[in-house]
Amino acid sequence: MKSLKLDKSQIALRFAQAGQSYPEQAIVQRKIARHLSDLIAQYTVDQHDKVFEIGCGSGNLTQLLMQKLHIKDLILNDLYMDVQQHFSQTNAVNKPQINWLIGDIEQLEFPNNLNMIASSSVLQWVNDLDAILDQAFRHLTPQAELCFSSFGPHNLREIKSLTGQGLNYLSIEDLQAKLQKNGFEILHLSEQLEQMTFTHPKQVLQHLKATGVTATAAYFRWTKQSLIDFYQNYQQFSYVDETGILQYRLTYHPIYCIARRMP
Repeated sequence: MKSLKLDKSQIALRFAQAGQSYPEQAIVQRKIARHLSDLIAQYTVDQHDKVFEIGCGSGNLTQLLMQKLHIKDLILNDLYMDVQQHFSQTNAVNKPQINWLIGDIEQLEFPNNLNMIASSSVLQWVNDLDAILDQAFRHLTPQAELCFSSFGPHNLREIKSLTGQGLNYLSIEDLQAKLQKNGFEILHLSEQLEQMTFTHPKQVLQHLKATGVTATAAYFRWTKQSLIDFYQNYQQFSYVDETGILQYRLTYHPIYCIARRMP
């Protein structure tokens, strides 16, 4: 399959448009952020002088990190400035000093002397993960951690099978190889399948739009007929639940990684 070159301006636009609906609709992403934060708390120390989060979005992971860890300086990155509206209030007991590094992470120089880099449900959007891992290695202090979740090949498989639209996701084996090649020791690497259910295929599309995921389909245009076909073809992903209601599946495939920079 031809590699999809991501248009970062379209990604920024779609996520900015979904900025208000994302916190409510991103149910799976919140669950992923919670699991990632639990892994971070399990595998790392709770004192961090300088932490860099790539793609903070509405703050699902950020808020959890501030609650669970003692962070002195927290640098937050995202594609667009409007994400700052989500950080006016925080429940952190020891609120860190927050600084911003706004822009496409692939075009930015990482901050120096980092004790941790964290990212949740973001790195699947980058075009060159090796370049990101190289930067991470160079800007993390020795023995510091790179902690992230991304998505694997089964992510949103129902949508890709019906529309042909979607990212070319890396497998867990691909991620393992890239991490080791770029000088990281893997402390934890795991994957899961998470399924959401909806009572109509239209709700599936509304959910994806509300979470900004349609950024991959910038040039895909729905017509009345293509929507009818989509709804009809989505029947293959339906089942009747225990109450007799027809449900439609949507699959997420999160991958979790805690890696340590080798000396």
